Amino acid sequence: MKGIVFLGNKTAQIREFPDPVPSDGEAVVKIMASGLCGTDLHRYRSDKSSDLITGHEPCGVIVELGAGSPSALKVGDRVIVHHYSGCGICEICALGYEQVCTYGKITYGGLEGHGSNAEYILVPSRTLVHLPDQLSFEEGATISCGTGTAINGLNKMGISGMDTVVIFGQGPVGLSGTLGAKAMGSRVIAIDVIPERLYIAKQLGADHIINSLESDPIKIIKEITSGFGVSAALETSGNPHAQAQALKSLRPFGQCCFVGMGGGPATLDIDNDVIYKLVRIFGSWTFSKAELLEITRFIVEAKVPLSNLITHRFNISQASEAFKTFDEGKTGKCIFLFD
Repeated sequence: MKGIVFLGNKTAQIREFPDPVPSDGEAVVKIMASGLCGTDLHRYRSDKSSDLITGHEPCGVIVELGAGSPSALKVGDRVIVHHYSGCGICEICALGYEQVCTYGKITYGGLEGHGSNAEYILVPSRTLVHLPDQLSFEEGATISCGTGTAINGLNKMGISGMDTVVIFGQGPVGLSGTLGAKAMGSRVIAIDVIPERLYIAKQLGADHIINSLESDPIKIIKEITSGFGVSAALETSGNPHAQAQALKSLRPFGQCCFVGMGGGPATLDIDNDVIYKLVRIFGSWTFSKAELLEITRFIVEAKVPLSNLITHRFNISQASEAFKTFDEGKTGKCIFLFD
């Protein structure tokens, strides 16, 4: 089978790998769609080479099941892969958060195990979640990490039509937050520094867009909210300055959820922006397997137009072009599609 690896210094290469064969409790999934995620760019930009297949947003069809796989799974089932596996036994794994397993985890995406930018992926069969018939494979891939991360962050804050939500960062995760918060009935303020992504946010329903390179976002947020601030903030960029601004944007008793990573330590005014305002802060790292089921159900029942988030589609032969385009930071969601 063909798969994509990173050679370092923004170089992606297609290589051939042995077709996977499942052992007991494992499944082989034929990949139909695999999403590109901002986390991929950390390794794409690195000077380190790896022989592991990239990609951690898998969606496809079961083609083989090893002995001992759950009876609810059948060859031919359409599935999303919850792309982690821990020990499967401890209390953390029992909650469905295998990515936080005390005894160690595997992330299928070029970190510890082969990922989904390939024709097939081999994973523990317990990591699979059925993809509803109402959703396409590309929508399933989008949910499997980036969109699911944003929706789960909003869910932790209990977002509803009573909220004004500010979303810092309008990459694919932030755009998913904009789309999700609108589906939940909220008024949305979208912030970014790239005009193309702010345009996409407006197309997805953002009520206000702010370019934080051109204007003071806190000042504008206060003007929009009659001086109070927002009731909820979702920080998706990982930028330390934006993380501090997310807390400053809140009104008293507001809520903030941090999902963006990779920007380094932030300097926060805990006294004035947290304690004196009595705010609640959530940290959120993707989602549990149970939450993946809940998020997928929400996308279907709320009829969230998730396909509008996807701006670029590529085949595996376009690997170099795909990552170069995504790295420019002007796209919505980018997807590899497989026949």
